[in-house]
Amino acid sequence: MVAPGSVTSRLGTVFPFLLVLVDLQYEGAECGINADVEKHLELGKKLLAAGQLADALSQFHAAVDGDPENYIAYYRRATVFLAMGKSKAALPDLTKVIELKMDFTAARLQRGHLLLKQGKLDEAEDDFKKVLKSNPSENEENEAQSQLQSLMKCSVYYTAAISFLDKILEVCVWDAELRELRAECYIREGEPRKAISDLKAASKLKNDNTEAFYKISTLYYQLGDHELSLSEVRECLKLDQDHKRCFAHYKQVKKLNKLIESAEELIRDSRYTDAISKYESVMKMEPNIAEYTIRSKERICHCFSKDEKPVEAIRVCSEVLQMEPDNVNALKDRAEAYLIEEMYDEAIQDYEAAHEHNENDQQIREGLEKAQRLLKQSQKRDYYKILGVKRNAKKQEIIKAYRKLALQWHPDNFQNEEEKKKAEKKFIDIAAAKEVLSDPEMRKKFDDGEDPLDAESQQGGSGHPFHRSWNSWQGFNPFSSGGPFRFKFHFN
Repeated sequence: MVAPGSVTSRLGTVFPFLLVLVDLQYEGAECGINADVEKHLELGKKLLAAGQLADALSQFHAAVDGDPENYIAYYRRATVFLAMGKSKAALPDLTKVIELKMDFTAARLQRGHLLLKQGKLDEAEDDFKKVLKSNPSENEENEAQSQLQSLMKCSVYYTAAISFLDKILEVCVWDAELRELRAECYIREGEPRKAISDLKAASKLKNDNTEAFYKISTLYYQLGDHELSLSEVRECLKLDQDHKRCFAHYKQVKKLNKLIESAEELIRDSRYTDAISKYESVMKMEPNIAEYTIRSKERICHCFSKDEKPVEAIRVCSEVLQMEPDNVNALKDRAEAYLIEEMYDEAIQDYEAAHEHNENDQQIREGLEKAQRLLKQSQKRDYYKILGVKRNAKKQEIIKAYRKLALQWHPDNFQNEEEKKKAEKKFIDIAAAKEVLSDPEMRKKFDDGEDPLDAESQQGGSGHPFHRSWNSWQGFNPFSSGGPFRFKFHFN
């Protein structure tokens, strides 16, 4: 029973769902705690109940240090922070609890409560909705529903506030404070670009408005525009080089900006593997801002495609397109990867989807035409398939495959007339494939969807230029890479 007026009672009044903490039972094996950590947790619990907050905090610090994977230790420390009125310190601990134990609804509910108080409506809403989806207790469900209703009211109030401020600012156009207030409402409403517009006006209307520059920079950063973020935070530091928040943010943005710039330079130098590594570092640096994850994956997808690693390119491009189905760059890069894999129907679909969103892109039009030609070509004679090599095979691989197959299918190896006729046809196809694919100009034509040995695809052509009788291949040497044939086969 909780005594009236006790610390626990006061906590229950302010944060009703924190009562879970004091009575929380846990299994040592489940949390993976050792004897020393358990001792710190038990002692901290008693000190918290007695109202000795500073001493309780010390015990929970020791428990976290002793076992950084113990979600109970983080949760209890968060509770002490809240009892001390240090909600900013409690938030990271609650986030860590949720990372370690996704189904800990009490922690998620508490975090949502704090986020709501900070005006972070979208994040708070996400937490409350996840609580409702996680089989909560009746009290937790009621609390989450109640908080969601409060959240909806806040959203309505912000909309109304913006409407009132619009009317006032029609008259008081030069009021910097009102513009800053409306910017704050826009941020809460999830309209960062409108907030930036008001803050930019406020930065001009009020002298030395470092706060406006700081907010503009952080908003651009959240939107994924690191270059503009860097530019705005520099304006803040011009006004006050000792501004703590601007300087800390400047270091963060500069580091990210440097990573992205070096990655792009590596792409320009065709050093795709190194560029991928840089963009992976970007994602690790900013895992909580979705824009950097999407843009990084988009560029990684591009690198894999250009590096002719189609399987990896298709995988990463598809991840981007799950998040942004209309991402033209990812559609183009995945289409190129599909071409390498000879998946022509899929390539055509991606090029057509990209064309719908950007009809003026010459690269998309050319890619679509090429994919359509290759699809048509694949239904005829495919020289790569004849030799059994990939479309990105080097000349040495082509010559090697040709020699092996030419030796295997030489008609001299067959006595039966039917088999000899079949071998003659196969042999001619193999020789034609070698002639086309070992010649850079002819191979380029074929790669663009035009068969240089097909009269139908040659304007003004008269008959198949490669139709030769078997007799014309007497004297052929499969081990020659070109030039006059020297090795002779004799047959009856």
